Amino acid sequence: MLQTIKERRSIHSFKDEEVDTDILKEIFTYGSYAPTHYMKEPWNIKLYQGRGRDGFIDSILKSYQRIGMIKKDNAPKTLKMMDSMKQFLLEIPHHAVIYLEKEANAIRNEENYAAVCAFIQNAQLAAWEYGVGMLWTITPYMHDPEFLQEIDLEDEQVKIAAVMQIGYPKKVKQDRGRTPIDEKLEIIE
Repeated sequence: MLQTIKERRSIHSFKDEEVDTDILKEIFTYGSYAPTHYMKEPWNIKLYQGRGRDGFIDSILKSYQRIGMIKKDNAPKTLKMMDSMKQFLLEIPHHAVIYLEKEANAIRNEENYAAVCAFIQNAQLAAWEYGVGMLWTITPYMHDPEFLQEIDLEDEQVKIAAVMQIGYPKKVKQDRGRTPIDEKLEIIE
């Protein structure tokens, strides 16, 4: 597992091949062994694959228009951009929306968010063991209340922690190394 921690990479391009649902369930099961305050296990997953991606991707594109990332006109340039974005998103075999229920207590909310982030990292490491790649994305549409509504989530009740792009890697980037920990570590005795 230590080697997996060093070798795992964020994947930006995927093979045209779905990951078996049973394997995805195993990956998320390993993710669920993340530390969690009071055993709340606050993570929830909406997994979009196959034809289920169509509506999800349409909701993303509509959100990008609402928030001003894509123009709201029918100009050829806009239509080409939307078509290109849609094609790019359809080339990703699986999209997983990872979300948590909001808590009224700010500290509990932070604890739950931290647990969900640990869940996501565990899932990424487990996926790598299966030869599956993931990209942990934080995108503007995650904060669009209408987008949440369109995917049957209630903005007042949930927070999306990430949208994971999942599939078998087409290309794996080389290790760019890390900053030596001595440059990040302050030991106080």
